[in-house]
Amino acid sequence: MQVALVGVSGYSGMTLYALLKQHPAIDHINLYGHPDAEPVALKTIAPMYQKETAIIRPFEAQAVMATNDLIFFATSAGVTSQLALPLVAAKFPVIDLSGDFRLPDPADYTHWYHRPAAPATALAQASYGLAEFNHHLTTYVANPGCYATATLLGLAPLVQQQLIDPTSIVVDAKSGLSGAGKKLAATSQFTMVNDNLQLYKLNQHQHIPEIMQQLKKWWSAIPAIEFTTTLIPVTRGIMSSIYVKAAQPITTAQVRAAFERVYADQPFVQILPTGMPTLKTVIGSNNCAIGVNVNPATKTILVVSVIDNLMKGAAGQAIQNFNQLFKLAPTAGLPMLPVFP
Repeated sequence: MQVALVGVSGYSGMTLYALLKQHPAIDHINLYGHPDAEPVALKTIAPMYQKETAIIRPFEAQAVMATNDLIFFATSAGVTSQLALPLVAAKFPVIDLSGDFRLPDPADYTHWYHRPAAPATALAQASYGLAEFNHHLTTYVANPGCYATATLLGLAPLVQQQLIDPTSIVVDAKSGLSGAGKKLAATSQFTMVNDNLQLYKLNQHQHIPEIMQQLKKWWSAIPAIEFTTTLIPVTRGIMSSIYVKAAQPITTAQVRAAFERVYADQPFVQILPTGMPTLKTVIGSNNCAIGVNVNPATKTILVVSVIDNLMKGAAGQAIQNFNQLFKLAPTAGLPMLPVFP
């Protein structure tokens, strides 16, 4: 099988390329860049790939479809809304790691992403690829955002089983610096990140609408969530700390049992028997590790959900969706053990 990848130069794109190189069902990877760019050798932009002979060629939709079985876009927001429309029209398989096709309403996209949206008719053909739950994928898969993945996996059992007060969801999410991508910014300089914590995009983060969109599908009574994001001085990893009020008296053991039932057959979601996960629990793997605790004095349920933002939050989940689209083993090509120490 041959696949295409657009956006290999970014952090998620590099991670995805490494996974695709090791995937047992993939024979060749064709790399593409900006339509107006000149061909360039991969090793010239990624020194760690000195032995790779791959060439990044200009993107051209017809050539992509003639040569490949599927295309991955690991691009910034605003790219696939322009480049992918011929692929959508032809129903050619696409897995899009950007946010361009996650929201079906063009006005919502423009509001949260501050750029023009793809046409509504194209957006309607996309499916939201939260791998553990959305099993009816279309040929255009909108891969979830990293914050959304950690948060939704941490909330799903509570919301689906209506174990909480739907008005009480508070999410304190923290991310390593690679989640911001390679674009230069004052807030991502070493002097700002090192020995520091920075809250950002308060009530404005672009993953909020996709989280709400999925939560409402599970339980329409949820009106909104409080969602805060913090940049922390680590390279990769997301920790989503979720606080909710229990609808009825409940114990930690009962909450943990609810999570274990939902994720019993999911190879990449680990429910800890005791304690809380750390980033080291998952870094380098496609796993989501979850810990739960109930404070009976305040009737508050705490869920801590951790993922590697470049793996489960991006490239790894894209491979999960690829495996599902082509009816391959769910774990094919995906690391299940973290890097430690």
